[in-house]
Amino acid sequence: MAKGKITYQWDKILFLILLAVFFLLSPGQGGIKTKNAVPIFRRFPYVIPTPAPYPTNSTGYYPGLEVSAVGIVVYDIDSGVYLYKRNPELSLAPASTTKILTALVAIDAYDLDDVLTVKSLVNDGQDMGLVSGERITVENLLYGTLVQSANDAAYALSENYPGGVVKFVEAMNAKAKALHLEKSSFTNPVGFDDPLHIMTPTDLTRLAAFALSNKTIAKMVAIPQITVSDVTHTYFHALANVNQLLGKIPGVGGIKTGWTEEAGENLVTLVERNGHRVILVVLHSLDRFADTSYLIDWVFTQFTWTPIQSNPS
Repeated sequence: MAKGKITYQWDKILFLILLAVFFLLSPGQGGIKTKNAVPIFRRFPYVIPTPAPYPTNSTGYYPGLEVSAVGIVVYDIDSGVYLYKRNPELSLAPASTTKILTALVAIDAYDLDDVLTVKSLVNDGQDMGLVSGERITVENLLYGTLVQSANDAAYALSENYPGGVVKFVEAMNAKAKALHLEKSSFTNPVGFDDPLHIMTPTDLTRLAAFALSNKTIAKMVAIPQITVSDVTHTYFHALANVNQLLGKIPGVGGIKTGWTEEAGENLVTLVERNGHRVILVVLHSLDRFADTSYLIDWVFTQFTWTPIQSNPS
């Protein structure tokens, strides 16, 4: 072997030995510590969140036949606890509560200041009086959809979607799947009765909770009345919320009504009192406002919320 090559090999070995010694003697490496060395432990700044207060039924009383709705879910948002369920997985016609999902898909697809052109006029049921050819912002169509529960507004949002109403409905079903609404399916953006247009009370509760995390939707569903116009200020539309509990029962902040002959009376409600936010869903009711009023009184007279101490260990 050539002398130069032997020297190169020894240089390489010596370099590796010196490198190993350097790492062993460096602070924090291996198990070697210098004299009087004090181990340093660094903690990352992490604060364990305090769990939400846990709701407990203090009397054990639950609603009975005095509440007419076939499907009911009462859900405490912050703790994630279901306070009451009746037929929570039963497939029912959601009627215009469908428009919660319609609004979410529209917000995904458009900017609020996008201007859409009204095409077909859908005047069957509730409407806001749109005019064919009218140019109006997405924001004002959302007001029509969520405040007035206007079918013409919901259709204007869906008809302007790339691919039209068919693709919009596909997007609704895709959104439902993404939100894990496992037992729901949709055939139109309005909530017209159809054997394949169904939701369960549990799915509708989940949809409502997600929708309320959107500031635009949370603001709109709590508005009792508003007047909007087209972009030229030629057509004005006075909108009034169908939800009779807004402004009548303290803490009610929406969310959505629904009615068809097949669906009966439907109502999704948010109520907030003393820092507690509760969603109430009633489907196929004989009197949605009376049922919901009773359930709200029941929640806030029967339940107490107990703070839970987080475990620091």
